[in-house]
Amino acid sequence: MAVPYSNCFQIPKINSKSRLFSSSNGICTRISSVKALHLEAKVDPLLDSVKWDDKGLAVAIAQNVDTGAVLMQGFVNREALSKTISSRKATFYSRSRSTLWTKGETSMNFINVCDVFIDCDRDSIIYLGKPDGPTCHTGAETCYFTSVTEDVNESEVDGNKIALTTLYSLESTITKRKEESSESTGKPSWTRRLLLDEKLLCSKIREEADELCRTLEENEDTSRTASEMADVLYHSMVLLARKGVKIEDVLEVLRLRFSQSGLEEKKARRQS
Repeated sequence: MAVPYSNCFQIPKINSKSRLFSSSNGICTRISSVKALHLEAKVDPLLDSVKWDDKGLAVAIAQNVDTGAVLMQGFVNREALSKTISSRKATFYSRSRSTLWTKGETSMNFINVCDVFIDCDRDSIIYLGKPDGPTCHTGAETCYFTSVTEDVNESEVDGNKIALTTLYSLESTITKRKEESSESTGKPSWTRRLLLDEKLLCSKIREEADELCRTLEENEDTSRTASEMADVLYHSMVLLARKGVKIEDVLEVLRLRFSQSGLEEKKARRQS
């Protein structure tokens, strides 16, 4: 997911050599040498820049840093946003109880905030972070699982449908195929065939990867490159499903590599 950094309300830096947060261990952690006084001096001007409404509130949306999934929406005031920045736990303001509350303080399903973004009008906020577990009180991954389109069209839905982007919709479909009984009648789908035949699956991944490379070597049209990359992604995700690996796990690995140079990352892999 691409995030426009021009509109970002980034975690403030104390100086060029000291950052408030580090994500080297996968979940953002506070650097102990940062003093609260320095933090307050840096955060206050940022809080002043937010366009709070007449009740001193702004909308805050929590988003999964790896999947891009919108987890939940709440309201924050100045104190809630300040606490989120200092504690790196997504904190909101309860309008009904007139008090702060931190997501996970009861369920322990905290949202560990890696960065905070503000929109172009400076009146709504995104908490970009990693959830410890399901976000919704119903036990769902996110609070958004009711499709308006299917409600309006009176479509029959098998359970709640989580709002998924294209990549995760594909992963969900592949997972369903994996769960289908091998004894089911009728001709198996292509995905099911791949899941049942390891040699076929691996040969297709190699074939599609080669075709992707040829679009560069033979200077083929960009649409052809996109098409071949889609084939590589699809077949690779079938392999992930067979291995029981989620695409979110892959994206997390990529995110962790962003904070390292290529040489550091390779050295770490050799030592593990």
